[in-house]
Amino acid sequence: MSVSCTIRKVVIPAAGLGIRLLPATKAVPKEMMPIAGRPLIQFAVEEAAASGLETVILVVGKGKNLVAEHFHRNLELEDALVQRGKSEDAELIRRLSELIEIRTVHQDVPLGLADAIRSARALVGNEPFAVILPDVLIDAPIPCTRQLINCYDKHPGCTIATRTIDPAQADRFGVLDVVPFSEAGDGRTLRVVGVTERPQPGSAFSHYGIFGRYILEPAIFSCIDRTRPGFAGELQLADSLLLSAERAPLYAYLFQGAHYDAGNKLGFVQATVA
Repeated sequence: MSVSCTIRKVVIPAAGLGIRLLPATKAVPKEMMPIAGRPLIQFAVEEAAASGLETVILVVGKGKNLVAEHFHRNLELEDALVQRGKSEDAELIRRLSELIEIRTVHQDVPLGLADAIRSARALVGNEPFAVILPDVLIDAPIPCTRQLINCYDKHPGCTIATRTIDPAQADRFGVLDVVPFSEAGDGRTLRVVGVTERPQPGSAFSHYGIFGRYILEPAIFSCIDRTRPGFAGELQLADSLLLSAERAPLYAYLFQGAHYDAGNKLGFVQATVA
């Protein structure tokens, strides 16, 4: 069943090096690592489709065309499966090409999340858009991206998926400094007044983490242009969001669902078991 949507496009960055999953990701893109038979990138694209989005913009890097090819038709494989009496499997892979429109842009050098998003600027155009990080799995009855879209419909502005974290793990997350937003009346929408990318243990000023889902206004691109290299010498989206908050509202939404950080070995195993 289709869902009407005020946000039409989603950027899915898939150009990173997959360092936390080495050596498995030395030759295989992290986004193609399978959880119970489905690669990480498929979970992200399926979430986009289930959220009512129309177009996925995959940002891929050198040697990562395999990520986009996963969603192309493979008539030879489909025919071989049918001939072996595996029509259901043939239909399963055929449907991958029909999930949603998929377009691809290239990020030549992985210079950070903000730079990956900037690579999609021409395809995004002058409209708000979603971002899904494929190594962050969120299992929820209402897709997390859809939850953010619903929040955006009521309170336009850049919106970040959040929930509370263990302060001892703050160096694994971007961290938000938030204040209540009583106008929302839902107890889940917060105003963001500060953003820090992976603070050092013990230095975090908030227990609210960033969980790999965003709704961004097109003005974020000019903020990215003004962003200086930060953590790890990369252009961090957290820094760009902080710049955007100087001129427009920045919100966080306490999403519902189970979260798995499938970009590291322990989280990957936990997601597989779940």
